[in-house]
Amino acid sequence: MNCIIVDDEPLAREAMVLLIEDAGALRLVGSFNSAVSASRFMEEHPVDLIFLDIQMPGITGIEFARTISKKTLVVFTTAYTEYALDSYEVDAIDYLVKPIEQARFLKAVDKAVNYHALLLQEEKEAIETVDAAEYFFVKAERRYFKVNFADILFIEGLKDYVILQLDGQRIITRMSLKAISDLLPKSTFLRVNKSYIVNTRHIASFDNNDIFIGSHEIAIGNSYRDSFFEDFVLRKR
Repeated sequence: MNCIIVDDEPLAREAMVLLIEDAGALRLVGSFNSAVSASRFMEEHPVDLIFLDIQMPGITGIEFARTISKKTLVVFTTAYTEYALDSYEVDAIDYLVKPIEQARFLKAVDKAVNYHALLLQEEKEAIETVDAAEYFFVKAERRYFKVNFADILFIEGLKDYVILQLDGQRIITRMSLKAISDLLPKSTFLRVNKSYIVNTRHIASFDNNDIFIGSHEIAIGNSYRDSFFEDFVLRKR
């Protein structure tokens, strides 16, 4: 599981790093002193679990937790036991009181790993359901268009809208790129930068920086390059 630490105290972050290093199920991918910096990181990097301090300057841990996707699990870390009730209101996996003992920490990790496995199973079942379908409907120009997954070349996000690029046709609909991504078969569609999702079956060629679909050239984002080569290139071998 990919995890990050969010705590404004340097010593607390260092102590948490040591605990995480001893937990084989976790991979630390970031450590941050504020919710703002953590949020920016999470926009481009997948995070499964956050060890989140509650009492921080600016945005508190409780406030930050309310903005986090349900797919990202939260374990609160704090020196104050009186925040326990608040942690349950935002569906935190666990609540650790500083100084954190290793045995108690590993118990929280085990709980998070088990719950994460359940989420992955639910996602797998949802993906299989979507993959069984061949089309979906999108609203544009005051009517609904039937769009076959196979006909989509790529999808471009533009603020509150997405552009579905078909062969010879563009459909613009009011929807976020994240929302439409949840509807797409994961076995076929792959996000390659902050603004584009491509249909891998239409990729004609690529290099280290760009993907070519017909006459269209789409950049591979730096933070998406590894997943592109792992999920598309290596999987096809």
